[in-house]
Amino acid sequence: MTDGSTSAPPAAPTSLLELRVLEGPNLYFPRAAIKLTLDVRTLAEADEARLRAVGDALGLRSLRAGAPLSGFRQRALVRVLTRLVRRVALDSGTSRLGVRVRATSEPTQLVVAYPWRDRSRARGLGQAVAAVLDELTAAGSDHDVADAVARAAARVAATEKGPGPTTIRPRVPVVAVTGTNGKTTTSRMVAHIAREAGHHVGWSNTDGIYVDGHLVEAGDYSGPSGAGRVLAHREVDFAVTETARGGILLKGIGVVHNDVSVVTNVTADHLGMQGIDTVDQLAEVKGVVPRITKRTGWAVLNADDPRVFAMRLTTKAQPWVFSRDPDSPALREVLGGGGRATTVIDGWLTVLDGTRADPLVEVVDVPMTLSGLSRFNVENTLAAASAALAAGLDRADVVAGLLSFRPDAEHNPGRMNFFTLPTPAGDVSVVMDLAHNEAGLEAMVEIMRGVRPDGRRILLGLGAVGDRQDELLEMLGEIAARDADVVAIGHKAKYLRGRTVEEVDALLRTGAERVGGHDIETHPTELASLQALVAQAAPGDVVGLMCHAEREEVYAWLASVGATADSPEQLAAKVRQASTGG
Repeated sequence: MTDGSTSAPPAAPTSLLELRVLEGPNLYFPRAAIKLTLDVRTLAEADEARLRAVGDALGLRSLRAGAPLSGFRQRALVRVLTRLVRRVALDSGTSRLGVRVRATSEPTQLVVAYPWRDRSRARGLGQAVAAVLDELTAAGSDHDVADAVARAAARVAATEKGPGPTTIRPRVPVVAVTGTNGKTTTSRMVAHIAREAGHHVGWSNTDGIYVDGHLVEAGDYSGPSGAGRVLAHREVDFAVTETARGGILLKGIGVVHNDVSVVTNVTADHLGMQGIDTVDQLAEVKGVVPRITKRTGWAVLNADDPRVFAMRLTTKAQPWVFSRDPDSPALREVLGGGGRATTVIDGWLTVLDGTRADPLVEVVDVPMTLSGLSRFNVENTLAAASAALAAGLDRADVVAGLLSFRPDAEHNPGRMNFFTLPTPAGDVSVVMDLAHNEAGLEAMVEIMRGVRPDGRRILLGLGAVGDRQDELLEMLGEIAARDADVVAIGHKAKYLRGRTVEEVDALLRTGAERVGGHDIETHPTELASLQALVAQAAPGDVVGLMCHAEREEVYAWLASVGATADSPEQLAAKVRQASTGG
């Protein structure tokens, strides 16, 4: 058994696979909750008469037991566990308790969640419920069920209450950003705009805690501790939190509410982990962020993503949608209902409020859009501008922030960073991006094509972290081999996450071979793959690196060989040259 907060007691119930303390709003409740993962194999495989007897003992007189290991059996067990948790809680002195029980992809496992106010007693309730299940494994009569519940309730009642949740009620405006792709770039842009407006900005993300643009604590702070550490800095008067899937599932969200939420998109990523097996389930997780947005706040949603757009129905906040298409029916619906929208009209980033259109800035003048070339960064810009305005930042400051935020190592490290690398024969372009999933890699290739002069090649340093499904790793290999002229694999040894280098290599190659990609070199590191590609690049070629593990090492090497970061003007010139066939 594993535990989200402290070590498990020595005599853990064998039915309890995991007890996790969620410190704040989560997938199951808008406040702190306990999540149990329970092994119910004995009841899942029991004959129907046995399960009906258990149901009768718990007061479920009309239980449809279903055949062992069937879908009906799983649903019957959801009812049984819901009643069991409430019976133990009631008999131990808790008269009202919300309980959520969910089926999993495993027919012999269920997830149980309930809110908590007293940590020790709430944990004790989870362990007591699992203990009852352990007794039912061997017990055979209705009397055994009643006795097991009574003993469990007595243990819970005798448990000290313990401390309460640590969820924070923010004292400053909070903009919370989530999504599969673009959340880091979007949250960085919002933080930058707020600094332009004169705020002392705290920002938490997977890299660490930043205050006024300076890293003050390194580490993954996309969970509840990130929000807490940002808000603990007394000088911070504006907070931006990047909220990842893992943080929501494993710890919950660290604040009671946010003032503005942003959901950039939801695509296949990290599936098969923590019970999230489909994109729809992933969208439900991301939807926790707008669900806790204040009624007086705004939920900024991608109108071009149906799963994200649907989140307007589960939030009490006002909807502010964004889309590259000014004629999108989603925009008309939201505007007709009193919401707002941000879109692109005649090349201008434009805010719509009812029938009023306010053009803010030309898209090609926003450096992050790469002269309008990057479809994804146009969407990130729309999202960031919407969030900044929704948070009450001044229009002029929003425009100034959009114009001054650059796609470089200072403002947006590791995301679509462009360099010019001189060689004796001529200049080579280098593009560095995280590109951690299919959508990210396709966006990266789109940009590389946009700066590649006619007749030049795309050379790609391919790599992936280990905690992705086999299909996704194969697809990355397929996209790379399909869209690049030369591919070299560079492994991320720090991020194998349970796999071996050989496994990752084989899966990437399997995908590449589906589209004829057979002549692919493998290198032990990201940097080594980049160096190998640069060594064979000709003037005008574009070399891309999917960089996650060695960002600083890559920056240092590029500097050592004379590469310089492209300014917005230089990048615009490359785009113009490529578009004219130069």
